[in-house]
Amino acid sequence: MTARFAKRRRPAQDPPIDTGRWQMVYTGFILIMLCFFVLLTSFVSLEPSKITRFVSSFSSAVSLLSGGTSVEEGRMMTDVQVQLLAREDVLARLFEQVRQASQAAGLDPSMLQRTEKGVVLTLENKLLFDTGEATFSTAAYPRMAKIGALVKSIGVPVEIEGHTDDRPIQTPRFPSNWELSTARAVTVLRYLSETMGVDAQRLSAVGFAEYRPMVPNDSETHRAMNRRVDLVFKIDEGEGMKRP
Repeated sequence: MTARFAKRRRPAQDPPIDTGRWQMVYTGFILIMLCFFVLLTSFVSLEPSKITRFVSSFSSAVSLLSGGTSVEEGRMMTDVQVQLLAREDVLARLFEQVRQASQAAGLDPSMLQRTEKGVVLTLENKLLFDTGEATFSTAAYPRMAKIGALVKSIGVPVEIEGHTDDRPIQTPRFPSNWELSTARAVTVLRYLSETMGVDAQRLSAVGFAEYRPMVPNDSETHRAMNRRVDLVFKIDEGEGMKRP
């Protein structure tokens, strides 16, 4: 009889299978791919400075060991790459700001370049000074008015660098190219400060004579390129590394 009842015992049923889990995984995968393609599409239309700013912000958001986080007493972890990226971000935004202001002032944006020192606006000496002189030519004033408005609109320190070619000069006023290049830089500085009202604390002037050429002094065309005044829009190291 026991054997008869054993045969009639109903087999245990398996627990029901949850068929909805794969749908959740699939939906999550689709959303991730959608976000990925949205980012790719946005990068195509963004300016380089905005892309750099996004990467910098994203790095800070996901970083578990951001700069200055203490790992153990007496030792500090500093993420140098994030700091460098932040500086590049500030420099990229400064370049874009100067570029837009240059276009608004009717200046040629090709005169701009981004360097480790900052954003450099190059002015050819022939547009400002006569040969061997450190006072503005008559034709220089309309151009300097535009440059003064540009400098005044961008509130960063500006270093004014005077440069010459390798041909020597020896006059009672300018015994060498050192004096000539420095005098031209000071002329630009005084105009920006005294005529255009730029805060003098933001300005500095220096002369490099022929020792910082852009190109070799091997032709008259190259010498003309080396005779220049550079306006270097600099990042304030105390404020520039702070994120907006």
